Amino acid sequence: MKTFWAPQAWIGGRWADRVLLQAGADGCWAEVATDVPAPPHAEVLAGPVLPGLVDAHSHAFQRAFAGLAERREAAADDFWSWRDRMYRVALRITPEQLRAVAAMLYAELMRGGYTQVCEFHYLQHAPDGRPYADPLTLSWALADAAADAGIGLTMLPVLYQRAGFNQHTLRDDQRRFATDAAAARTLQRGVATSGRPLVNAGVAIHSLRAAEPAAIAQLVDGLGDLPIHVHVAEQTAEVDDCLQATGLRPIEWLAQHTPLDARWQLVHATHALQAEIDAVAKAGAGVVICPSTEGNLGDGFTDVPGWLDAGVPIAIGSDSHVIRAWPEELRWLEYGQRLLRRQRNVCAAPAQGEPATAARLFERALQAGGAAAGFARWGLQTGARADLLVLDRHEPGLRGIPTTRLLDALVFSGTAAPFRDVLVAGRWALRDHRLVGADPGPAFGAAMQALWAQDV
Repeated sequence: MKTFWAPQAWIGGRWADRVLLQAGADGCWAEVATDVPAPPHAEVLAGPVLPGLVDAHSHAFQRAFAGLAERREAAADDFWSWRDRMYRVALRITPEQLRAVAAMLYAELMRGGYTQVCEFHYLQHAPDGRPYADPLTLSWALADAAADAGIGLTMLPVLYQRAGFNQHTLRDDQRRFATDAAAARTLQRGVATSGRPLVNAGVAIHSLRAAEPAAIAQLVDGLGDLPIHVHVAEQTAEVDDCLQATGLRPIEWLAQHTPLDARWQLVHATHALQAEIDAVAKAGAGVVICPSTEGNLGDGFTDVPGWLDAGVPIAIGSDSHVIRAWPEELRWLEYGQRLLRRQRNVCAAPAQGEPATAARLFERALQAGGAAAGFARWGLQTGARADLLVLDRHEPGLRGIPTTRLLDALVFSGTAAPFRDVLVAGRWALRDHRLVGADPGPAFGAAMQALWAQDV
């Protein structure tokens, strides 16, 4: 048993004082108690404590492309032209380079307050499109990278069959992605039974345009309570294509043709009508919003107040990793709505006793993220994994801030490095802003140089 004591900790949606936290040998919280004097044997933590968040949507290999698509040579630039350029890294990255890139990414995510990442993993085959001798080669590269960083990993092998609703095969530049339902389930089982610490697995569907309805049904049949993630309604062109091909909008199609329930995580869900929000709420499914990527790609604004008011769980993801810290994701989740509506504190709900925007968004992301990663319990509660973040009160953005306003300042004042220490499953992964594991920087730098030496 490891015993920690915090002057303040975020428990049950509020700050509690004098908090005792005991982590068992299984890496989960055995006891969480408030208003307790510090026992002599406890490790006294250096500042207020928050639970770690789940990054509910990641494409790790795209970290190698962050910052390299911010020029426009043609008359226009949009998601689809960005995607074509992104495929360059998808077609050339090796397993060794993927591990190096992902190790850097996962360390950055941990510094940014995440202790678990859901990897929406569709990069499966060798660059020429042929399967590796071990079909899990790239999955192991990601799992090794997560172990290097000390972060938890939810692997989501992706069903990816076709290039579009009326294109029944993949494009040549999508050759590394090809999987059917049986292959995705085999990959899921391989990861789930590997016995690797801090690794679990669900499944994912790339999108309705990329998967046949029969294959979607086959993928989820008999899956049990594992998480199911799907890109949906990210782009207006996708909505238009789905309408033309099926007569229904993407979220509308899911609600009518899949066993939509709490296992399902609708990633982006940017272009959703109120009737679709209501259908998702009725089914008990969740959404995963990725504000920094959606802003970077020009996707548009989803109706965040609509999702909140309907009671739909909202997790957050860093997706293409142009930003790798959850305070900025929550900030832009709110700022997008402010810009759209020309109002402030749009996501607060004073009539419901939730006047603090940051607290409302953080608490929703905390609970929804745990479910998106397949955990029945998440946060600072008995039975949940023993993860925590220690805030650095010496950071300028947090210095002198009253405890009751700490979360507000963390999200909206732009503090550079707010997390001093990070605990994952009862073990320190970051101490005094330093990684406990090896520095991923040299291998990452070498991988980036090899990937982009001749082409940016």
